[in-house]
Amino acid sequence: MDHQPLPPGLYIVATPIGNLGDLSPRAAETLRRADLVLAEDKRVTAKLLAHANAKAPMANYNDYTSEAERQRILGRLASEAVALVSDAGTPLISDPGYKLVRAAREAGHNVFTIPGPSAVVAALTLAGLPTDRFLFAGFLPSKAKARADAIAELAGVRASLVFYETGPRLGEALSALADVLGPRDAAVVREITKLHEETVTGSLPELAQRYADLAPKGEIVIVVGPPAEEAEASDAELIAALDKALKTMSPSRAAADVALRLNVVRKRAYALALERSGN
Repeated sequence: MDHQPLPPGLYIVATPIGNLGDLSPRAAETLRRADLVLAEDKRVTAKLLAHANAKAPMANYNDYTSEAERQRILGRLASEAVALVSDAGTPLISDPGYKLVRAAREAGHNVFTIPGPSAVVAALTLAGLPTDRFLFAGFLPSKAKARADAIAELAGVRASLVFYETGPRLGEALSALADVLGPRDAAVVREITKLHEETVTGSLPELAQRYADLAPKGEIVIVVGPPAEEAEASDAELIAALDKALKTMSPSRAAADVALRLNVVRKRAYALALERSGN
């Protein structure tokens, strides 16, 4: 059935993150039937196309693609099937493909997705950490101050955190995460689906120590567990804090201040503040 033309439009095709056997039959068929394949690196994608027995011409699409080139691609979507791939995994995850998808939709072209491998989701399944809520934060900044600020911004997020990282930067990244987030459970997942796939788990300080002088090869994902649930303040703790605050604040302001500091429901703090103030 490969000889049948595909409907015109943009096809977002997920590709293997290591093992070529993970290319889905639908993805392979789409690559064989596409009129054009947009690739981050044509040398990498050439190997994938050979595996899929696809002979479609390729064009580069990456961070350096100009607006003029994007417009030329859009001009082809009305009559041709154009497949977008990344070097590995699902396009648009930590790459610039979203700009093309947005432009294609604004121009009224069809956009299709052929789902498949994603290093983010694969790492979450291997880490053994909560997956009901997670936040993917891409690569951390390389400079120490910016990296610490980025981690601090995420510290209060009640979800597992997922980062991409490189071997040479892994030790510094884990050390920075441990400094800001403390002894949270974490995992370093490397070379997913490849021959030397490895998942190492432990607390952030333990992992930071393990990789302090070790720069492992391959693609790396860090998964950090969510912050521990804080025990709710007891009535005695709440009353003590309110009595102190009420010496200088109104019941409303004291309740707001204490509720924030003790992480309690403001309504509960306000009711006790009124009671303690005699109102």
